[in-house]
Amino acid sequence: MREAIITDYIPTTFDFAPILESALWLCGLFVVAAIGSWIARQIVLRAIARLLDRLTIDDAMPSIPKVVGRLARAVPALIVGGGIHVVPHLPAEARAVVSAIAGAFVVVAITRAFSAVLDCVNEVYLRRPDAAQRPIKGYLQVVKIIVWCAAAVLIISILIGQSVLLLLSGLGAMAAVLMLVFKDTILSLVASVQLTSNDMVRVGDWIEMPQYNADGDVIDIALHTIKVQNWDKTITTVPTHKLIAESFRNWRGMHESGGRRIKRSLMIDQNSVRFLSADEIAEARRFTLLHAYLDERGREIEHWNTGRDAPNRRQMTNIGVFRAYVAAYLAAHPGINQEMTQMVRQLAPGPAGLPLELYCFTASTAWRDYEAVQADIFDHLLAVMRSFGLRLFQQPSGQDLAAALQRDSA
Repeated sequence: MREAIITDYIPTTFDFAPILESALWLCGLFVVAAIGSWIARQIVLRAIARLLDRLTIDDAMPSIPKVVGRLARAVPALIVGGGIHVVPHLPAEARAVVSAIAGAFVVVAITRAFSAVLDCVNEVYLRRPDAAQRPIKGYLQVVKIIVWCAAAVLIISILIGQSVLLLLSGLGAMAAVLMLVFKDTILSLVASVQLTSNDMVRVGDWIEMPQYNADGDVIDIALHTIKVQNWDKTITTVPTHKLIAESFRNWRGMHESGGRRIKRSLMIDQNSVRFLSADEIAEARRFTLLHAYLDERGREIEHWNTGRDAPNRRQMTNIGVFRAYVAAYLAAHPGINQEMTQMVRQLAPGPAGLPLELYCFTASTAWRDYEAVQADIFDHLLAVMRSFGLRLFQQPSGQDLAAALQRDSA
């Protein structure tokens, strides 16, 4: 009825040529749509951009121009969809098709604008100091999926000319198929909730997953995937639900503790272990770090030996004095965290020698500083252990065999 009333007020100048008249009306309609699109893009969009820049909102929410730009795409569709009913001599089927296509395009434009709004929300949220601890990107992606599914249903209902409720009633039978299609999405959603609620991983965490060759910093947490930038600068993409289904190592606790562990052994040649003579003990006093140990240990041994014969008497050993020196050296080292566990211990001897293990934590968790401190400690210990009459065990090389043969021949 509305179309008939509108058509009655339209002048019929070209009644003798209805096709030409319809074509002219269509051209005029498209020109109006183009003008409307130009106004929306060049005038309205720029005016909004200047307003945001003046209000200093553009820097805080850079996605707002994208939202307005996507909404501007709906303007020509609205003009064509509304004006197609004014064009005379068009079949009702053609008007219905054009109107449906224009309506579907408007729905797509609005949905894309809403997706840009969600991107803007994520950008604003990332400016919060706790954004890395509680990322919301995965949840926003779930909202996008729901919105696009609803938009798809609405578009189909517009194109086929049926009610949305009628179309939704037919989706009940497709529930099993949809569950199968969106299986990974559902698993990822559940995994994202668990990862976030339990604070298992954050952007910036160093994680290790050897089964996926992932060893580096987390640079992005999304609904379906987590991106890890390895130390060789390659990118490993791990499915989000795999972090729940399988184990991984997170080094965040190490960074937060303020110390990184050193756990390395010196393999001592057991044949070089022996008792120290009085002269060698006096020589060891040139190490200032050993003064307190030698005094205390000397009094303890002297008290023990009082009244005992030679086989039952105790003596200082070179490896015991060296172990005390290492402990004192670690306690005085500026690169070692003195508030965390420090220990120098012997492990079970084996074919490769007697392991003397250093267990301590560096004061810096930075990789470069950690390696520098560790190398500095072992550089010194490898060189100074000869002063205690100890040798480092290593497998014989060709040079060792050649030297032994020369000694035998001599």
